[in-house]
Amino acid sequence: MLFGVFLALFLPCVGMSVVFVVYMCFLCYATTTTRQQQSNTSSSSNHQEPTKGVKEKGLSSTQLDKLPKVSGQELVLGNDCAVCLDVIESEQVARIVPGCNHGFHVECADTWLSKHPVCPVCRNSLETQLFDTTAETNPC
Repeated sequence: MLFGVFLALFLPCVGMSVVFVVYMCFLCYATTTTRQQQSNTSSSSNHQEPTKGVKEKGLSSTQLDKLPKVSGQELVLGNDCAVCLDVIESEQVARIVPGCNHGFHVECADTWLSKHPVCPVCRNSLETQLFDTTAETNPC
């Protein structure tokens, strides 16, 4: 009976101690390898390639000027600007994204499209063919 009580009290303490020691070993290993990797990275940073890809640049100001403008009352797919979340009034000028026909305030569209070459609503990509003046516009 005394032996059973001893095992019931001693074994959980030993088990928890082993788990704690293993955890501390993993923690020590993780910090030393992180430090070694950082020192290796700083000494050979010129030879490594970037981990993130180059971000896609938005449209230029000449490309933005080529996008169509309409009044707010001519919008087909609604009069809410998805960039600023405000209503496009009927007398305000709106910019239409070709292909998907989503409309936005001119300022909002220019700000967004100068950073991202996609529609803010449907993420439809604005292809360079839309801005190529040498290509034929009529496929027939």
